Amino acid sequence: MPAESPALPAAVGALYVEHSPWLHGWLRKRMGNPCDVADLVQDTFVKVLKARCALDIREPRHYLSTVAKGLMIDLFRRRSLEQAYLEALANLPPAHVPSAETQAMLFDTLLEMDRLLAGLGARVREVFILAQLDGLPYALVAERLGISLRTVNNHMAKAMEHVCLMQWESGE
Repeated sequence: MPAESPALPAAVGALYVEHSPWLHGWLRKRMGNPCDVADLVQDTFVKVLKARCALDIREPRHYLSTVAKGLMIDLFRRRSLEQAYLEALANLPPAHVPSAETQAMLFDTLLEMDRLLAGLGARVREVFILAQLDGLPYALVAERLGISLRTVNNHMAKAMEHVCLMQWESGE
């Protein structure tokens, strides 16, 4: 691995000192919880550190707000997903409620599936879920959605390619 430039940590530090108050205010206007704001500011700079790009940033506020906006969207998606999951658990008969450990594992799996399917169009995602998770044959998926079998095949190919690419990019 190439040696890290000694200027990189200094650049991240300078970026943080100069722009974190601005980013804090920018996020505060968009979110209600000050703790979430503080977490997102820190997470934004962690991403900058991991990306090792601080020396290349030409428009810091634009760059930081773009990263923070993505993190904010991820936070809202996660909370929405968690709320739906908790509501589904609350509707289960007590005898069918999984243990706390199983619930945590299921929620982690749900988050991973959401991440893998993010970026797919709604119809492609729906075809994938019906075929892969509900186990419906392609012909039944086509009938249920009112689309051709060829379209189902095309959507599945697109979804599988996307999921494989997402797994490859995350190193799985």
